[in-house]
Amino acid sequence: MPIDITMPRLSDTMETGTIVKWHVSAGDAVSAGDVIADVETDKATMEMQCYDDGTMVSIEVNEGSPVAVGTVVAVMAEEDEEIDAATPPSSPPPSMKEPPPAPQAGAEAPPAATPAVVETVEAQVDEPAEPPLTMRGHVRISPVARRIAEEHGVDPASLSGSGPMGRIVKRDVLAAIGISQETAAAVPPGAGISQASPASSPGSSLPATPVDSSSTSVPVKASDIPAPSGYGLQPWSEPLSGMRQTIARRLVESKTSIPHYQVSMVFDMDPMVEMRSQLNEQLAQHEVKLSMNDLVVRCCALAMYTNPLMNASWGGDCINYHGDVNIGVAISLPPERGGGLVVATIRNADRKSLRVINQESKELSKKARTKGLTIDEMADSTFTVSNLGMFGIDNFTAIINPPNSAILAVGAVQQKPVVRNGEVVVGHEMTATLSNDHRVVDGATAARYLSSLKELIENPGMALV
Repeated sequence: MPIDITMPRLSDTMETGTIVKWHVSAGDAVSAGDVIADVETDKATMEMQCYDDGTMVSIEVNEGSPVAVGTVVAVMAEEDEEIDAATPPSSPPPSMKEPPPAPQAGAEAPPAATPAVVETVEAQVDEPAEPPLTMRGHVRISPVARRIAEEHGVDPASLSGSGPMGRIVKRDVLAAIGISQETAAAVPPGAGISQASPASSPGSSLPATPVDSSSTSVPVKASDIPAPSGYGLQPWSEPLSGMRQTIARRLVESKTSIPHYQVSMVFDMDPMVEMRSQLNEQLAQHEVKLSMNDLVVRCCALAMYTNPLMNASWGGDCINYHGDVNIGVAISLPPERGGGLVVATIRNADRKSLRVINQESKELSKKARTKGLTIDEMADSTFTVSNLGMFGIDNFTAIINPPNSAILAVGAVQQKPVVRNGEVVVGHEMTATLSNDHRVVDGATAARYLSSLKELIENPGMALV
């Protein structure tokens, strides 16, 4: 019996999932525990495993197509089962062909053709191959091929695929585009607007004689001049991924339901810049390089510990004060993974050393940009740090990440003229802006927190103990 592999429910709120990448194809042997696909849920990109031994028969859902939980995404044959016997009948019903025109009155009806003759005639007719379809009736086409086809106005239903199971892939669309470009290039320039010469009579099949531009002046409109090839940006639209939809919904809820207010402070970064340089020199032999964000995360966690009123969240009819200081770190995803942000959690950051924070931050960031984070790796943060300093942003404001009640927007460490001991000297400064939920955090509470953070950042040796 064939085994239907369905879209699993990978989180408590998941209703649909998107296959970001298939790691198997039809005909591949799989074992229980193998990762067969990456699935994007409403919260993260997670791995989908196989729970039986066997052979993949067919892939029923294309990459990039969102489907509901429980939908059949692939079919697998059990171990030692014949693949042909396990293959479900997925071929669509034959398309209806138009009946031949009825003979006119008085015309002799053509003799009925034998089946062999009919088959020969149909084989000689140059008809486009029917598009490869899934069991749900969708055209089998890769996301890249679909995007290129839409950009060049190519109908995927008119193509025949050369990929696995007849799937339309990039080379099929490019081949169709190349044929159309060659056809257009075969038409002489200006053939559509050139006037017929006296030598070409109406109805003649011979081409018109070219007009000598040196003897005849033909006015040319600006609209007749084609734009340079490849000039300008090409517009396109991209469907929202499940993660992007969740980000949009949560940010709108945060901004409209949480009363935000911001407080900012400028920090003297000379001591931290100097200490980081010394530590990295000493840790170079261990292949450890601390980032400025590692130091800021550590200082934020210690400041949260000394200001427990900041380590809280809104509970509807109460305020929940948390015992653990879990710092969320905002991580931007690359465009090939849909872009957007995820927040990785560094648990008990007030009790971890800088080396541990550095190691966890690197591992979580790498995993978020490649395989995707698990729900547990993004859960239970009590405070978030968002850093855009690496892009040269000097200051900005961030939207609170529920259920947190605050988020710190960290700008770049910049070298500038500063006043030190009544004199103007060159120094390093950083601006950070704290966004707060006014239902939980009062202005005085936020100010005391930033004062504690300033003391830690400007005396970074305290972050080492």
